[in-house]
Amino acid sequence: MTTHYEKSSGKVFADFGMPNSEQELLKAELTAQIFKLTQSKAAELLGTTQAQVSALMRCRPVSVSVGRLLEFLTILGQDVEVTLKPALTRTTGHMSVVVQSG
Repeated sequence: MTTHYEKSSGKVFADFGMPNSEQELLKAELTAQIFKLTQSKAAELLGTTQAQVSALMRCRPVSVSVGRLLEFLTILGQDVEVTLKPALTRTTGHMSVVVQSG
């Protein structure tokens, strides 16, 4: 039996043809920073419900904006810095997350 596979572009949401793929990847990367807590502790600190934290941790942050995720990270003691710069090409730009360990 032969197994067929495709190499990922590194942009999993785009590989699956999902709309708003860069924003969804950004949300997933931001959400990954919250995994260090239990769901109930995260909900208590963030002023939200355990159900919403559960949805975040299952990579279903559709009801949470990028801005709210950034706010969550500051509550959890992270400094958040957003840098805007011109795109390297004349096409549309892209979004990414860089996590620095302290």
